[in-house]
Amino acid sequence: MQQNYTEIIFEVSDKVATLSINRPFKRNSLSKTTIDEMTSAIELVRVDRSIRVLVLTGVGGKAFCSGADLSTMFHSEKHDREVGQGQSTIEHKLTSQGNSTQSNSTVDDHAARGALADLFIRLWELGKPTIAKVNGYCLAGGFGLAMACDIVIASRDSQFGTPEINVGLWPYMITVPLLRSMAPKVALELMMTGRKVSADEGFELGFVNKVVETDRLDEAVATISKQLASCSPEAMALGRSSFYNVLGFGCRESLKYLQAMLSVTAMSGDAQEGITAFMDKRKPSWQE
Repeated sequence: MQQNYTEIIFEVSDKVATLSINRPFKRNSLSKTTIDEMTSAIELVRVDRSIRVLVLTGVGGKAFCSGADLSTMFHSEKHDREVGQGQSTIEHKLTSQGNSTQSNSTVDDHAARGALADLFIRLWELGKPTIAKVNGYCLAGGFGLAMACDIVIASRDSQFGTPEINVGLWPYMITVPLLRSMAPKVALELMMTGRKVSADEGFELGFVNKVVETDRLDEAVATISKQLASCSPEAMALGRSSFYNVLGFGCRESLKYLQAMLSVTAMSGDAQEGITAFMDKRKPSWQE
């Protein structure tokens, strides 16, 4: 499956799609183009029934993702003057690409900052397992991106953190994925201090599922990807969606919803096949 991407690499093998941020010279930071291309690739994964698992990672081994590319997503008046004629960095880039510069307003900037949040939602609503393969720096928006995945496997030299406070910002957009991945007071402490957390500490805090040596990262991710890809895609989609949905429900509402989902799943083709295969002592053949 080949696509004309410039800032990501998208590959599919054995029912597993791997989306790699390909900006190692920028520590795999997120530009508008990067986010647009990731959105496109995630949509391909959603609609392609042959793909069972999505792995997110970064190229180069030094960084999973270091967050937003501040040189393109934010600008200062001082830098405007340096670019010349009051033109912002973003406007300068758009001009160089032959695009209109008239849309760079405060409202447009505000809307653009919602693109990362849209990525989080797309990952949660994907209907297929997602794995963050963390290799190196995993900071700011990149930290949020990893936390929006179902499973986080990190090399031992990885570092996580929310350094926004150090440049006078706050990690607003990643608050939700962090709160879904760790205790609230842990998330708040990381946001307030901006300190970096090792992979081992991340495991202790519960937001990293597994820590491995760098030379074992590929193997570890491949093993769990294969396991997830072998499961019933129907049960996986229904169960995974239920998990994320009840995170926002109360206890009574959750139990009623989960009871209904159990009935729906029990009537599915894959459930019937799974039970029959169990009784026949054979391996089930899931629907594609």
